[in-house]
Amino acid sequence: MCFFDQRRYTCGDWRWGHFRQHCSKEWRFGETCGVKLVMETIPVNQKCKLCDKIDVKTRRRAREEERISRWSKEGGRLSAGMDKSTYLISCLDSEIGELRHERERRLVSGPS
Repeated sequence: MCFFDQRRYTCGDWRWGHFRQHCSKEWRFGETCGVKLVMETIPVNQKCKLCDKIDVKTRRRAREEERISRWSKEGGRLSAGMDKSTYLISCLDSEIGELRHERERRLVSGPS
């Protein structure tokens, strides 16, 4: 049961930080026992990488939707572009869903 810092992001996600202290279960000199406990929680005033990726993909999806609506108002002459954007939106939806699922899994698992 070795002690580590914990970095807690504004979105609620967390990451292990620096190693702080060995425990009495140390089985080799200079190595940890494998069980991590939180010594100190350090708040970080930014979103985690997963939330940043979700935000980027959401903005890209909104941009593609705006392009489709603009093209349809212009008369729908660019049907190949609209089909490509529709396909891209469906791909982005699946990627956003996977990232949100991963984020929820991390939030539920919590620190040890």
